Amino acid sequence: MKSHRPRRRRGFTLIEVLMVLIILVIIASLAVGTYTAQRNAAMVNAAKSQIGLFKSPLDLYNLDMYAYPTNNQGLAALCNPPSDASATEWNGPYMETIPLDPWKREYRYISPGRNNPISYDLWSVGPDGVDGTADDIGNWSLGR
Repeated sequence: MKSHRPRRRRGFTLIEVLMVLIILVIIASLAVGTYTAQRNAAMVNAAKSQIGLFKSPLDLYNLDMYAYPTNNQGLAALCNPPSDASATEWNGPYMETIPLDPWKREYRYISPGRNNPISYDLWSVGPDGVDGTADDIGNWSLGR
């Protein structure tokens, strides 16, 4: 004679499924956090490298023109000859184009610089996009 025991269904309970989902969300958030931190560090390093690459063209401009580009000229002076009489001294272009920083913003430039009063300051406003904050990346912090 067969016993009439109710058949037990085999499968996952709702609690088990929810626990697995919670564990997956925690693992995914850790992975995203690590990826974001690595990406930000890479962008900061890219900005430092690009700022370092401006040194030679600006120094060559200074040798030819006897001064760094003025604030009015800005970095565009490395690509475009001046329109005044000093154009005969200009031996550029010193750069083909002026790159944007890794956050797709223009680099900031002043001459004479606040941090480098005998030359220039060149910087990116960094990840937050706000000038004058702790995350700014400038040539004064690169061991010029």
